Amino acid sequence: MTYHGWVIQTQPPPRPLSAALIGDAAEADLHAIARIYARHVRHGLASFEEVPPSVEEFRARRSAVLRAGLPFLAAKLDGEVVGYAYASAYRSRPGYRYSIEDSVYVEGALSGRGIGSALLATLIERCEAGPWRQMLAVIGDSGNAASIALHRRLGFRSVGTFASVGFKLGRWVDTVLMQRPLGPGDTQAP
Repeated sequence: MTYHGWVIQTQPPPRPLSAALIGDAAEADLHAIARIYARHVRHGLASFEEVPPSVEEFRARRSAVLRAGLPFLAAKLDGEVVGYAYASAYRSRPGYRYSIEDSVYVEGALSGRGIGSALLATLIERCEAGPWRQMLAVIGDSGNAASIALHRRLGFRSVGTFASVGFKLGRWVDTVLMQRPLGPGDTQAP
């Protein structure tokens, strides 16, 4: 690009990482998943946990998700785990059995490159193959524009905000609630 005789070099925007492979998270992926989540726990407001869970805890969480018949996914780029997503029960009472909650986390340096979108789209597709009818997003921090935009792009609508329900990193934190139907949603009985 030239401007009045000067050559201005611009860097192209980061290209989307459509080459990331999405699949079932394996036992061997749990160390990388725990590392990715630990950064979010220590430095971010998306999770209200304050102490990063161990690999053993992630093993138990993954096992519970799989026992419920729900997906636990990993995104890999050049063989390395760069993000993960899973669905879990929204609440334990039987009346909530057709509603699930999503969780999506991406390696910090790769945010905004399409990995979260690919993970969430695959998660939705897999969950629509099951009996679930509603997917809920419980997003930590009303200022988490990236997560709110990601969910909105994939068909979630905002259904409310709990103001100042968490306290982390020295401040009060909101929770944004978003929801999308799965399959026929509430148009027919399960």
